[in-house]
Amino acid sequence: MQERSFCFRTGHLLPYCMSDSNTTHFTNPSTFILLGIPGLEAAHVWISILFCTMYVTAILGNFTVLFTVKTDPSLHGPMYYFLCMLAITDLVESTSIVPKMLSIFWFSSREIDFSSCLTQLYFIHCFSVMESGIFVAMALDRYVAICDPLRHSTILTKSIVAKIGLAMMLRSSIVVLPYPFLVRQWPYCKTNIIPQSYCAHIAVVKLACADIRISSYYGLFVVFCVMGLDAIFIALSYTQILRAIFSLPTKDARIKTFGTCISHLCSILAFYIPSLFFSLMYRFVQNVPLHFHILIANVYLLMPPVLNPIIYGVRSKQIRERLLRLFTHKGT
Repeated sequence: MQERSFCFRTGHLLPYCMSDSNTTHFTNPSTFILLGIPGLEAAHVWISILFCTMYVTAILGNFTVLFTVKTDPSLHGPMYYFLCMLAITDLVESTSIVPKMLSIFWFSSREIDFSSCLTQLYFIHCFSVMESGIFVAMALDRYVAICDPLRHSTILTKSIVAKIGLAMMLRSSIVVLPYPFLVRQWPYCKTNIIPQSYCAHIAVVKLACADIRISSYYGLFVVFCVMGLDAIFIALSYTQILRAIFSLPTKDARIKTFGTCISHLCSILAFYIPSLFFSLMYRFVQNVPLHFHILIANVYLLMPPVLNPIIYGVRSKQIRERLLRLFTHKGT
């Protein structure tokens, strides 16, 4: 059979070419090529400024949350321990993506070796699932605080909070573990070019010359049966929370109690809505431009780490007052 040449042209750059034949398979390619955002190469520098700004904001915001909680004993409670877990998760997830992304945009460093790609893939999806689990833990904290406030301190002790955090970490680590193993077993015979700025699971397996339904179905299982169940548990918790709030005798009490949930609800919406939208769009919507897919994917991963510390910094009176005391003390 005659061998064909597969080429992928990226704007004004030279095309990447690889041979494609039924007899030339490389089960584990030594490297993948990350293209950044194909079709928007001329705007890579401007896009990089946006993502760099978001990354710096996420780093500063989440470290500020961690520092504030650590240095203020009055914040040493279940809600703020979970918030610290969320901040660490956001820091790791954004750091696993942005440095390589910026090296693509600034230095055209597109190559990533196979093992590094699998590692990045694992960290991205592992910490996404972990973040979902932390939101469940935070919903549990709000449920106990509002529906059974007298037992809140005895139910959610430091030991229980630590065990919940460990359970969320183990769950995400185990659930996502099949991703890199499935990716490693597929044969790749057409190209090693990933038309994205990071190694997403479904983007990598789509390069395989095999029936990838197992990987695709398992990815959907994680989205719907793991993160979906998390969303259902959160919804059930808030159903009970709202019932308890509406049973309060005065309007002021209802508003004040519901106000303690606003930050959590905003963070949940910033996480789950883009996650569901991106997962469904990437698999089932075919007539959307590729660069739009990739921009949505990048924003989906970077928005929660940016927004979460802002949401909690603005909405949480304790964090806001602690920061004001800190800066006022430094200024005097």
